[in-house]
This record gives sequence, C-alpha cells and structure tokens, in this order.
Amino acid sequence: MHDDRRITEKRLERFVRERIAPAIYGRALPLELSSWDAPGEPVPVSEALRQVFEPQEHGAAWGKAWSTKWLRLRGEVPEGWGVADGTTVEIVVDLGFSIDAPGFQSEGIAWRPDGTIIKAISPRNQHVPLKLLGGGLSVDFYVEAAANPDLSQGWTFAATPLGDKRTSGDEPRYRLGRIAIAELNEVVWELHQDIWTLSGLMHELPFELPRRHEILRAFERMLDVMDPDDVVGTAAAGREALAEVLSRPAYTSAHELLATGHAHIDSAWLWPVRETIRKCARTFSNVVALMDENPDFVFSCSSAQQLAWMKEFYPELFIRIREKVKAGQFVPVGGMWVESDTNMPGGEAMARQFVEGKGFFLEEFGIDCQEAWLPDSFGYSGALPQIVKSAGSRWFLTQKISWNQVNKMPHHTFNWEGIDGTRLFTHFPPVDTYNSELHGRELAHAQRNYREHGRGTISLVPFGYGDGGGGPTREMVAAAHRTADLEGSPKVRMGTAKEFFTQAEAEYRNLPVWVGEMYLELHRGTYTSQANTKQGNRRSEHLLREAELWCSTAAVRTGGSFTYPAADLKRLWRLVLLQQFHDILPGSAIAWVHQDAERNYAAIARELEGIIAGAASALLGEGETMFLLNAAPHERNGVPALAAAEAVHEDRPVNVTERAGGYVLDNGIIRAVLDADGLLTSLSDYATGREAIAPGMFGNHLELHRDTPNEWDAWDIDEFYRRNVVSVVEARSVTLESAGWDAVVVVERIVGSSTITQRISLEAGAESLGISTTVDWQEHEKLLKIGFPLDVRADRSASETQFGHVFRATHTNTSWEAAKFEFCAHRWIHVAEPGYGVAISNASSYGHDVTRTIRDDGGTTTNVRVSLLRAPKFPDPRADLGVHVLDLSIRPGASIGGAVEEGYRTNLKPRLLAGANPVEPLFTVFNQALVIEAVKLAEDGSGDVIVRLYESLGERSTGLITANFESRMVQSVDLLERPVEAPGVTPGAGAAELTLRPFQLVTLRFSR
Repeated sequence: MHDDRRITEKRLERFVRERIAPAIYGRALPLELSSWDAPGEPVPVSEALRQVFEPQEHGAAWGKAWSTKWLRLRGEVPEGWGVADGTTVEIVVDLGFSIDAPGFQSEGIAWRPDGTIIKAISPRNQHVPLKLLGGGLSVDFYVEAAANPDLSQGWTFAATPLGDKRTSGDEPRYRLGRIAIAELNEVVWELHQDIWTLSGLMHELPFELPRRHEILRAFERMLDVMDPDDVVGTAAAGREALAEVLSRPAYTSAHELLATGHAHIDSAWLWPVRETIRKCARTFSNVVALMDENPDFVFSCSSAQQLAWMKEFYPELFIRIREKVKAGQFVPVGGMWVESDTNMPGGEAMARQFVEGKGFFLEEFGIDCQEAWLPDSFGYSGALPQIVKSAGSRWFLTQKISWNQVNKMPHHTFNWEGIDGTRLFTHFPPVDTYNSELHGRELAHAQRNYREHGRGTISLVPFGYGDGGGGPTREMVAAAHRTADLEGSPKVRMGTAKEFFTQAEAEYRNLPVWVGEMYLELHRGTYTSQANTKQGNRRSEHLLREAELWCSTAAVRTGGSFTYPAADLKRLWRLVLLQQFHDILPGSAIAWVHQDAERNYAAIARELEGIIAGAASALLGEGETMFLLNAAPHERNGVPALAAAEAVHEDRPVNVTERAGGYVLDNGIIRAVLDADGLLTSLSDYATGREAIAPGMFGNHLELHRDTPNEWDAWDIDEFYRRNVVSVVEARSVTLESAGWDAVVVVERIVGSSTITQRISLEAGAESLGISTTVDWQEHEKLLKIGFPLDVRADRSASETQFGHVFRATHTNTSWEAAKFEFCAHRWIHVAEPGYGVAISNASSYGHDVTRTIRDDGGTTTNVRVSLLRAPKFPDPRADLGVHVLDLSIRPGASIGGAVEEGYRTNLKPRLLAGANPVEPLFTVFNQALVIEAVKLAEDGSGDVIVRLYESLGERSTGLITANFESRMVQSVDLLERPVEAPGVTPGAGAAELTLRPFQLVTLRFSR
C-alpha cells in the first residue's frame, strides 16, 4: 500500500480547524455590554455591583496592567435556541485571550446579580452555560475582568517593568473579543473530543503497529462521510465512523494512570498575593461547576492557605467547596499551609507548615491528609521524610526533579530515606508534568517513562491548567472518559491521591530506596536571590522562637497573670509560612511580591518585638539589673539555655596589635591576623594550635562573578559563572574602630559599582571571628561571594538542614556530585578532617559552594564560599539593588556541636533588658547534643507545655530532659500534638529519659 499518512493527517487537521471547531457553536448573537473600571485595587463584588455602568463598545481596547474592569452582559435568548436535541445555550466571553499560556494573562470570573459566583472565564474555558444563570431566557450577569499582564513573554526571560505596579504603564493590554449568546451543538463538541483523543493516541503509536493505521483509516472514513457544508447534520455519522476504534479495549498489561484533577496555583509569582486570592476563586468555582456535571470527577487541592482565603473572602464559594469535600470530589491534599520551599525554611517552620496545614483541614473538613504534596518546589530536604511522618502522614509526591539538568532520577515509586533513617513512600509521576491535559502525548510519555515496569503497574497524573488557567476542563474530563479503556493507551481512571497511594503501596512491596536529599539540578540561584526576603524569613523564624519561649515561660512562671497570645502567634506564624512559598522565599517572584514580603516582615518584627517585650516585662519585673535573655539552646555568657540571668563577662579584653598596616586580634581563645587590605591571612585557636587558613592564601576573600544563566534568571546559577571572576582584594581603608573588651576593624572596598564596608570583630571570650558586610549593591547580573580557603583535608562538607545536617562530597567523582556546585545550608556549614574542623555560620545566607585543591606541598585546601548577593533581571529587573547587611562568623577548631552552637549564636543576638528577677528555664537538658528547637503552649489551649527537640550531632545520644515546673505527666506526641509512641523516649514524672538515634526528632507534651 502506498504511504499516504501525511495526506490524510493534513486533511484531518484542516477539517478540524476550518469545519468542526467553528461548528461547535452554531448561531450566535452579541450581548449588550456596559462596564465600570475599578479605580485602583480590586473591590468586593458587593461594592462593584453598586456602581454606575456605562455603555461598553464591543472589540474595544481595555485594561492597563493590574487593573480590573467590571462588565455587565445583558440580552435575550432568541426563540427556538437550545430546543433541538443535542443543543444547548451558552454565553461565550472572550476578554482578548491568547489561547497560549493560560494563567499568564487576563482572567475573569462571572457573577450573578445577587453577588454569587457562577464560574471563571479563562483562555481555554470561555463558556458560561445559560442554566447557571438562574433559569429563564434572559441573560444578565457580570464579569470581573482582571488585566493581569503576561510576564512570561514566551519565556524569553527579558527584563520587564510589568512586575511592579508603579512601572507597569497605563496602556491597554487587551482588546475585547467575541462576547455573545451562542448555541452549542453537543454532537459536534463530542466529535471534536473523539478526534482529539484518537489523534493524540495515533501520533504516539509506532508506525509498525496496526492500531495506528486502523485509527488513520477510521479518520479517513469519517472525513468521507461528513459533509463540509453541513458539519452539524453529518456529525453523528462522523462519530459513528470512529465508534469502532474508540471502543476497542486496552491491552491487559497496559499501564494504569490514576488521573486526579489539579490546578497548581502559585501563591505568588508573576502576580502578587492579592491576585492569587482571585485566581483561587476563579479556579475553584470552575471546579465545583464541573463537579456538578461530572459526579466521577475528583479534584486534589493543596495549600490550606488558599482555602483559608476562600473562607475569608469568598464565603459562599467556600460553603460549596465544603459540600464537595463531603461528597468526596473536592479533596484536600498535602497537609501544608502552602507548597513551601523545603531547602531554606528552618526546622520549626517546616514543622509548622504541617501543623497549620493539617490543623486547618482537620478543623474545617475533618480530613487528615496522608500525603505531602509538593510537585513544584525546588529540591527536597533530606529532613522531610521524618517531618512528614512526624505529622502523621504516610506518603510524598513530587514532580520537579524531572527538571534535572544532568541526572535522571532512577525511580518513580520508591522509599525515600531521610537523614534520621525514616522511610517515606514516595511517588514521582512519570508524566513529568503537574498540569497535564490528558493528551495522548502525555499519556504515552507516562507509560514509556515509568521506571518500575514489572514491579508496579500504576502511576499518578495531575491534570488541569494551573496558575489561574482555570484548572481541569470538561474537555479533559472527556479525554479521561475516552481513555479509561482504549487500545494503545494507558488505562486512565479518575480518582484521589489516596486511592493511588493505597493501590501502589499494596502492589509494590520491595521498594527501591533513595537516601538523603533530593537535590534539584536547577534553580540553584534561589538560595541567594532577593536577600531582603531571605533575611526577613530568617529573622522572623528566630523572633517567633523567642516570642513562644518567653510567652510560655511567662504563662507558667506568673501563675496565670500573663495570657499566652496564642491567636496572635498563630496569625504571625501563618504569615511567615505563606512567605515561605516556593516562589517567594526563593526570590523568584516579581518586585511587587518581594515589596509586600519586606513590608510584612517589618510588621512581623515590630509585633513580635512587642510580644517579647511584654513577656519579658512580666518575667523580669521592674528593676535596674541588666539581664541577658538567652533564647538559645546553649549556655551563653554564663546564662543557662532558655533562661534570663546576669551575664558573666570575660575578665580579659581582646589584645590588638598593629602589623604591616593591618591588625592582629587575640582574645586568648582565637587569634586572627588581618593584612593591610583587611584580608584574613591567619586564623588559629589556642586549644588545637592549628592554623585554619591555607598557606599563602587568605580568607574574607570577596569575589565578583559574571552571572548570566541560560534561562530562569532569578532561579538559576549555571556552572560557567566560575569562569569569569574579579578577585576583590584592595581596600580603600582599613581602620581600628574600637579595642578593649571587644575589637572591631573596619574595612572599606569598592566592588564594581558598589561600595562595601566590613566590620570584622572579635569579642572577649568568643570562639569565632565575626564579619559583618554592608553592601550598597548597584550591580546587574553579578554574583558576590565571600570565600575562606582552609587548610583542611575534607572529603565532604556538613550543612545544617531542618533538625540536623546533610553531608555533601567536596569532590566531583560522579555527575551527581558535580551537579551540586551550589547548594543550600541553613545557619552553618562545617568542614573537617579527623580531629579538626572549621565552622562558618551566617545570619541570612543560604547559598554555598565548597571546592578542594591539592597544593604543591601536598596539603589540601578546602575552599568554603558563601553566596552573598545576586542581581538577576527577570522577573524583577531591580532585584537586590540597595543596601544590605550580611553577617557571618568563622570558628576555627570547631566540632559539629560547635557549629550548631555557633549557628544559634549568630542568629539569636544578645537580648539585654532591665528588671528585678532572673528567670529559671522551663526545661533543662542534660546533654548538649539534644537541642531544644521550640517551646510553646499546646494548640488545644489546655496550658500544657510543648517542647520539640532533636539529636543534633548525627550520632546516638542519650540524655534527660527535665521540666523545672510542676508537671503531672509527660507524653510523646506528634507535630499535631497527638499521642504517639516514640522510640527511645521513656517518660517519667516531670522528665523524660531519651536515647535518640542520629537526628531523631521528638515532641513532648508536659501536662501542668
């Protein structure tokens, strides 16, 4: 037979484009339009409906960036429309959409005149069924149209002013398209779905497979029997020509895909939080409308924050959502407050994502989410398995690792083993998207790509347009129905994530294991971009620690006269958790988002400082004695952990001597030498006598790199940045600011167009050298790092993560190790050889790199660098410009325990307050390896005290935690404070004996 495939395929493409698609809607009649433009920010529907609407021209330009236009649509359905079998009436609303990039352009939502939501208007979901308008043949409703600008710009990553309302301009960005009453021909629509499904399947089938040719010939028969001049009249015949190939059952061995509706909505990204709230309302209204028509359709909805917004701003819609939750169609998943970043949030913050998320779902819906759902976060901390399990959840889902630049994950369904040994059943959908359309191309890819064939038979596919694109559509549901049992296709079944995990867990017992973090080989710049946002997060985490500690202490110690501010602390935690969303904290959002974040962090700091001051006043009383409030889990200046007392000061000042234009700082514990350019040429500790700085080299080394990634500017650092570097060694001035009990040397430099002032300090009694770097940053597309070449033969580095640390190789033996050329650490990084180590801590930085070289003398230089600032141009062209203060310290001769202690010291600055009474700590722990991360009162309002602690050294540790107040019972609880059995915990009377495995996390409830 002659090969005429392309002839028939091109014939089909044109017939669909020019004959079938236009015939889906037959008769159409323009509606009468009027409009009102909101003068500034969006307004509630109740306010908009009170306005005077002026006549609106069809086809007119509208909508400066970020503005809102309210349209009123009125008309009458002509007699006889929608009466014939297979026809119905809909209103079609085109706000000027491009069919490309749904979710990244204008969006709308339809409202009834009584202020209730109908559904959203989206680029690929432009219809409003007449039956949803309340009955009758009259059309009268409103559309709230948002002129969100398209910042994606075809993903060219060009700098744009559109991400800041102040610079986005006044020109209209859209032009109204067709807005009309239209008659939908359901037979033609169904035919269109038949063709879409079969065509997608056909193009994925191998040429040598008969099934591909049978579908092609069925299309040929359809084209022959249909009349191009009477598509409506011959559509049924066309469907009949396809019925046989559409009815053939799937192979018995076909892969099974559990399809769950989803709409991944970034809680802020190329739009501000205020727009996310409206995006959620649009999408969720679409979803509940689709559920009314399709009882088998199921939607998985993550992020408690987004549903909390619906409860607050769209209560009528929230009621409808709650009804669908009860029906099992609208399914909360994930159990987190937001789909957060997991690299940078601290341990307690990561725990609170689940405390607040699961708590909200339990309170509002009675649902205890069993799966952690993070398809789009930028890598996954090795501490997550334990945190997820500690929250009472069983499963984990991710997708983003499919974006790896170099290495391919070897598994799709596996056990993920965390840093403490906890194993978590994990799925990585082989469809490689969390926004599937259920197209044949995607389904075939999922089946081909699945790595567990022969052991597992099922994978999960989330489908629906995200980010305000409207979520799942009726077309996607139709595709799911058609591929439920279709020869050549995987078997598609709509259902819940829980159904998937239950089936996958039951059939696949001997799972492969992935140990440690799931590092994303992409988006490494997110550890550094938008330094102010990162600094605000770190500061907020530690202020919340202090506020909860001192408020709990005051509530216990004052006999009830101090009221624990539970509601305020919960509200502030939730705001901090929101800003840990995976495009806010990583610095990958527009300027508007980060301006909001910085304002929020400033407000959080003000309020928490007030709360801390109130609790401290209640504890200390009125007096003139100066007390150090030590919120750290380690003793500080003679003050016990978690206590307030008079500080014990060193009786020996720092000795400062001048040397060759520089200075030698010596406090009897460590000795630092700074040359005439303020470079750290020597750093040693008296305990070991070791020199930390490699021979002939210097620390405090600033380096300015070219930073022009191939794409994803704010997200990415590409390895080739290392090939273009300016070494910053020359100082404008090096001066001694103060000497005595503490010593401070001030160094001023010029880096590019930026000025840098460093304050290098050594305190009496300190085991570390402090370096505070103030930068007036005026660079573009540059990366500033500070480096310390250490005389340490380290084959790995240790970086703090949630409730422990993770080791990473310093060599590049394999492609997996080479890909980790930039990585995340929390408060500290530590490099060591047996018997000696050095710790570098920071107050707000996350990006690090460690390299090693062999010197001519045979020694090894391990170079530790901290990334201080970046300057990407997309999506915020002015990212990070301005003044930043970046603090770090370096501690020679440090153990891992010393690194842990140094991390808290760097981030919990001394808090000195006047009062009359010292404060005994609520808890004493008899082993410094066991670190108390949080002290708070119980969520249930009982007044019981919750303490969360972990093993910090990565070794088996024993100890005793004792309550220094009357406690009648100690219980092990999970993160949600529910009783659980905890291995290694033996509760007693007001105390608990602990024998913890490496990095084990324990939460204890002390009843009062």
